Amino acid sequence: MPDRVCCCCAALRPRYKRLVDNIFPEDPKDGLVKADMEKLTFYAVSAPEKLDRIGAYLAERLSRDVVRHRYGYVLIAMEALDQLLMACHSQSIKPFVESFLQMVAKLLESGEPKLQVLGTNSFVKFANIEEDTPSYHRRYDFFVSRFSAMCHSCHSDPETRTEIRIAGIRGIQGVVRKTVNDELRATIWEPQHMDKIVPSLLFNMQKIEDIDSRIGPPSSPTGGEKEENPAVLAENCFRELLGRATYGNMNNAVRPVFAHLDHHKLWDPNEFAVSCFKIIMYSIQAQYSHHVIQETLGHLDARKRDSPRVRAGIIQVLLEAVAIAAKGSIGPTVLEVFNTLLKHLRLSVDFELGERRSSTGSASFSTSSKESDERIVQNAIIQTIGFFGSNLPDYQRSEIMMFVMGKVPVLGTSSHSLDTSHLGDLGTRRIQIMLLRSLLMVTSGYNAKTIAAALPAPFLDPLLSPSLMEDSELRQLVLEILHNLIDRHDNRAKLRGIRIIPDVSDLKIKRDKISRQDVSFMKKHGQQLYRHIYLGCKEDDNVQKNFELLFTSLALITIELANEEVVIDLIRLAIALQDIIIINEDNLPMFNRCGVMALVAAYLNFLSQMIAVPAFCQHVSKVIETRTVEASYFLPENIFKDKCILPKSLEKHEKNLFFLTNKIAESLGGSGYSVERLSVPYVPQVTDEDRLSRRKSIVDTVSIQVDILPGNNTEDKVNNTEEITFEALKKAIDNTGLEEQEKEKRRLVIEKFQKAPFEEIAAQCETKANFLHDRLAQILELTIRPPPSPSGTMTITAGHAHYQSVPVYEMKFPDLF
Repeated sequence: MPDRVCCCCAALRPRYKRLVDNIFPEDPKDGLVKADMEKLTFYAVSAPEKLDRIGAYLAERLSRDVVRHRYGYVLIAMEALDQLLMACHSQSIKPFVESFLQMVAKLLESGEPKLQVLGTNSFVKFANIEEDTPSYHRRYDFFVSRFSAMCHSCHSDPETRTEIRIAGIRGIQGVVRKTVNDELRATIWEPQHMDKIVPSLLFNMQKIEDIDSRIGPPSSPTGGEKEENPAVLAENCFRELLGRATYGNMNNAVRPVFAHLDHHKLWDPNEFAVSCFKIIMYSIQAQYSHHVIQETLGHLDARKRDSPRVRAGIIQVLLEAVAIAAKGSIGPTVLEVFNTLLKHLRLSVDFELGERRSSTGSASFSTSSKESDERIVQNAIIQTIGFFGSNLPDYQRSEIMMFVMGKVPVLGTSSHSLDTSHLGDLGTRRIQIMLLRSLLMVTSGYNAKTIAAALPAPFLDPLLSPSLMEDSELRQLVLEILHNLIDRHDNRAKLRGIRIIPDVSDLKIKRDKISRQDVSFMKKHGQQLYRHIYLGCKEDDNVQKNFELLFTSLALITIELANEEVVIDLIRLAIALQDIIIINEDNLPMFNRCGVMALVAAYLNFLSQMIAVPAFCQHVSKVIETRTVEASYFLPENIFKDKCILPKSLEKHEKNLFFLTNKIAESLGGSGYSVERLSVPYVPQVTDEDRLSRRKSIVDTVSIQVDILPGNNTEDKVNNTEEITFEALKKAIDNTGLEEQEKEKRRLVIEKFQKAPFEEIAAQCETKANFLHDRLAQILELTIRPPPSPSGTMTITAGHAHYQSVPVYEMKFPDLF
């Protein structure tokens, strides 16, 4: 029953109180008295200055009814407040709002679920009202705290619990809408509020059964779905919150997500974490994506000592984030992403090797498990690097290629690469393989207009470094990276596998006329590519995949970069590969020797059909037919079979099994090719990296020296014959040279022999030999007899000593250059 007052007192009461009292019926079940409510509304609109008093009186009555548990009158009071609020919102209702919020707070503080829901509904209606002027003193701290607590309701009744949680989520949504539309919107983004709002929403979002169905752009669920499912409502509120975030407050909204995932151990497994960050990335404005990436990188640094699976979960989240951000604005975080990931890659390898070193006895199982977990981390890092890089624009991707390549450690050198000094050879190899795998993903789909843009010298030189070629897997990765950059017409799939192609035209190879820039590139760097293929074929740990990739490399160079000069060089390279197998100075296994022979056959078959010279094609086809009958192990279709029978030696094979330089020169010369250079054997160019390589330096095989042997005429021999050496001759020519000058001179000679073309070296050797001929005659008074045959040899006689004839072109004096 409503409070009763005597008639005399009632007459003396203020009018607004009498109007308020009249809206309450005798029995609360009858509901609000509508006629009297209309009078109260008309009075409030006519006299807006009375609104604050009306609100205060209603609040007084409602507080008294709540304490007395007269919930029927509480419902009537809130209904009246709602109607007054909606009718008078266009007026100045600031004082009235304060009373209204006090009443809502009173309801939320009660332990009765119905009153909490009632108060929430009234607050949501109020939140949807647009006020004319901002309120500079109003704060919503209590409501944020209370609604967040309701989101975590643990009521024993499931239906009631769901109802309270839905009310809490809707209340948070109302607070967000009200504060964002207000000029005091900054208050809601303060960390103390976000630390309550965001975890409350995530707590309810975890109840989504099908996580994968809740990714992508915001959806529009039906009203019934919103009311019945707290998870759906929480997710939509979360999307709305993030969508309203700006540059200055984005981080405050994202950091509580990491805290929630850490606290509830949701990184392993990380399905929910991935789902959350997909929602975040799709909800925020695209230009703010880099904020999320930066926060993820910072959190990864903070958790670098956690278990491998936790780190892998964070990296997987980063992968999903950059996958979405790469399609929009990435901002200044590109190098930061790669630098941080590479740092964690090194840490992961360090942890893995540390566990391996400390593994003993009973701990072997757990250590093995940790090692496999570290591999998961490493694979996640590689995928993230590769995916991020492959989605960057070409101009940024080329910079990232250079950046990653600069991080690849080179054995025996100290550079700006990752610090792997404490990892040893095994750790360095692991880092090399993983960085090249990530670089392979970065270069996937990269299509530069010119090869020079795809393979600049600062990138090409370290990529082809010999230190990267001492491992079969490393060489495979290097070749695959080259394929990504050279193949600009997607021909690799057509060339997959090493085989004798019956008709190349069936492959429908796509190619363009070679440009001037590409011609210039091959003149400048072609020898590096040839050298890399040449050395790659000589490795004794090659497997079938190595030969397949080497064949593809030769074929792609032919398609993309071959003019007439390059074709001649490629033929010289192929013949040189055949020669090293016949001579076998490197003592290669028989499988490798036959594999190189098969590679040469497959490539010359491809090349002859590409340049379409009938005589050349005929010679190649004839050799292949002969091999099919007499030496099938020289063909790729047979040598790479599991049960191929290998020969015991190759010394007794006939010439008709090999490709002959004179036959090729004759066939190409008849078609207008300049074949003079075919008579010059191919010798790989020596580079500075050879001195850093662990294999025997190529300089040793092409070093220039004079080999003068004693003759066979024993009668002319003298016991005290003076020994003539190169050092003696040099001292006789110049006894005044300083040691420093000699060192500089020697350095220049070595550099010249490393970088000068073979033809130039041969020509200069002959010139210097003629010079030495005259100089020796003057100093030692030697008698030079003319060569007895047109072979170009000469015999040197000094006093009573007789020296064997030596071909002129073999007399090489490097220190005279």
